[in-house]
Formats: sequence, C-alpha cells, structure tokens
Amino acid sequence: MAKRRPTPLRTSGQDVAASRRAPQTPQTQSPAFRLAFADDDFLTAEETRGIRFQLEYQKTEQRLHEHGVNSTVVLFGGARIPEPGKPAWAAKNETQKKNLELASRYYDEARRLAQLASMASKNLDGKEFVVVTGGGPGVMEAGNRGAADLGAQTIGLNIVLPHEQAPNIFVTPELSFNFHYFATRKIHFLLRAKVVAIFPGGFGTLDEFFETLTLIQTGRMERIPLLLFGAEFWSKVINFEALAEAGTIAPTDPELFTVVDTAQQGWDVVRAFYDLPDLGPAPGWK
Repeated sequence: MAKRRPTPLRTSGQDVAASRRAPQTPQTQSPAFRLAFADDDFLTAEETRGIRFQLEYQKTEQRLHEHGVNSTVVLFGGARIPEPGKPAWAAKNETQKKNLELASRYYDEARRLAQLASMASKNLDGKEFVVVTGGGPGVMEAGNRGAADLGAQTIGLNIVLPHEQAPNIFVTPELSFNFHYFATRKIHFLLRAKVVAIFPGGFGTLDEFFETLTLIQTGRMERIPLLLFGAEFWSKVINFEALAEAGTIAPTDPELFTVVDTAQQGWDVVRAFYDLPDLGPAPGWK
C-alpha cells in the first residue's frame, strides 16, 4: 500500500499494537473493548455488511490506482478449458473430455489476445489495456499468461469458493485480489474496461457476458468492443435470431457484440475502434 503521510497524531496501527499490550483483565478481554476496526467479529457481523462492501471496493480501487492502471482488457471464459496438450481435468465423461480438449485452442487464442493487448499496453506506459481475468485456471490462466509472456502487469480478481481455489501463477502478485462479494468483483471487472472478450465457458461466463451486454444495451455503460470468441460454440449455445424473432430483443441488439474466432481478428476490431497503431502480430511462444 502507499506510504502513510507523516502525522503528529498516533496511527491506527500503533493503537492496535498498544491495545494488545493492555493488562489481561475481564474488561480488556471483553469483545466490547476491541477497537472497532480490529474486531473481526464486529466486521463480519450481518449489520456491518455495507462496510464490508465498501472495504472490498476501496482496497482494490486503491491498489489499482497505486499501480497506475487506467484501463483494462477483460477476458472471461471457461475455467475447465485445458492448455493444449494437457488433459481435460474437469471432464466427467468421454464426450466432455473430447470437447474440452478440442476447445483447448481457445486457451491459445486467449493467450495471444492478451499478448496483443499487452503490446499495446507497453506502448502506452503500461497503464492502458492492462489484462484482467478472474485469476483462475483455463481461459483465465491463458489471459494472465499472455500478459506475463511480455513482462506486463496483469490482474486477477479471484473470489472465495466452497472448493479450494488458488490464483494462477501468472497473475502479478501485487495485483492478485480476493473477493467475498460477487457484486464488488463485478464492479472492478467493468469499471476500467475498454475491451471485454468472452470465450467459451459455463454459467459464470454466460453471466458476465449477459451482464456486460445488458449494461451496454440499456445505456448504463458506454459501448466498447465486446468480443464473442467461437462462432461455432455460441451458435449452438445461444439462438440470438430466435430472441430477435420473438421480439424480446431489438433486431439490432446482436450488433452490440462482434463474433470472432482468432485473437488477431478480435484485436483488429479493438484497433479500429480506438484507432490504435499496428504493432504487428503476437510474438507467440516456444
């Protein structure tokens, strides 16, 4: 965190340390005696939920500001999609194994897209087009990995889940966050977003896609490049034409996103939208 400004007043940290040195008496051992901001029971109570929302928002906001992150490229996609050549660890049957291993090409496309974004970022002092993911495996790992390939800072917004989950090793450690509330995490995904790329995935990916799409459709968010990777996958999963024919969306609403199949196609959309220079293809990897 940023250095504290010099002050003649005692700091909260000093008083936390001092309170812990108080004589052990029934009074000092009572929960009532704890400093409010150092009292876990108080801070995790139902009545202080609003404070926790604020703290989760503020901690991430403050650290991103300290690291000079002005804008981001957000990658959403399936945690279960393996790296090419690796087994489909999440497959529950042979059909899933086959399809997940075929989908591993999206791991490479996500990695390439992150490389292209990071090339643009480094050309802009590393403050714009910073790659951000949910910090987990699969497409998320690929996105953070692509940025790490170029030595660019990259963000992971993890969330505590019932099953054990650790951030992937490619997230910049100082930008590896952990959330309790989906709501505050969602805010940070989109607050600085200049690009949102959606790769094949499950419920979580669908949630993030439709939330972003709804915000743009309703004018609650400025229109930005919203890239939907994988024409074959999405044409099977969502029938946008049926929605338009039913009248539940406008005939022009599918124009709010762009379907692409490769990272280069996707980045060409971004370059045209923001009038960015052509820095060449992604460097690839060995």
